Amino acid sequence: MATMEELRASVRACLPEVNNIKDEELRKKVVEAWAFSLTKSEFTSIDDMKSSGSPGTPAIKNGKQSDHLRGVAWIAQGIADGLEKVHGDIGINRDLLWACALCHDVGKPFEFSPKNQERWKAKVGASGYPAIRHSVYGVHVALSVGLPEAVAHTAGTTRWRASS
Repeated sequence: MATMEELRASVRACLPEVNNIKDEELRKKVVEAWAFSLTKSEFTSIDDMKSSGSPGTPAIKNGKQSDHLRGVAWIAQGIADGLEKVHGDIGINRDLLWACALCHDVGKPFEFSPKNQERWKAKVGASGYPAIRHSVYGVHVALSVGLPEAVAHTAGTTRWRASS
């Protein structure tokens, strides 16, 4: 089992964009959120998880789970840049933007956990399958480590569905 410091180092290696967060406390909390989330699973790295939106869905064609998170963060940065190019300074908190984007899937280790998957499949009638989606669990993780509510809200509202 990995130590918290090993998990933090793993998160920093997978998400170098965390260094774009200038606020040191917020940056540390983003790393802590992912490390904490990993402790609730068998994973020791973000990239140990299948690179898909949900368990049972196809993996992304090229890349790892961290590539998805990093791509979302860069897209968010690009949208902010575009908005400010057109509208001028509209007060976007770039540190919060990076934190939200990098943590939007912070609940995935719990949902993707092989032990949880096995447990949920064994007794679907007990709590559903999956019992708790990564979006809901992500809110718990974000609030547990003291991230701003905006980050928790982002983690809780970014749920991808394979079908309606």
